[in-house]
Amino acid sequence: MDLSLENKKIELIQWLSTLNDKSLIDKLMKLREKEKTDWWNEISLEEKKSIEKGIQDADNGKLTSHSSVKDIYEKWL
Repeated sequence: MDLSLENKKIELIQWLSTLNDKSLIDKLMKLREKEKTDWWNEISLEEKKSIEKGIQDADNGKLTSHSSVKDIYEKWL
């Protein structure tokens, strides 16, 4: 794991251990709970259908290569 990431984690742990602001702790706990939430349950039915169609297309071999798409949209890139 990236050393700077490890250092950031340690810094956060140290900061959290000294924190006494209950409202801030509550906000952090809510953020933590939200991170546990499965994003699939948060998206719309239309988004789910679109994703499922994409998976079905991929399973059926209906794919376009990255290079082909890049060639098509190259003039806008």
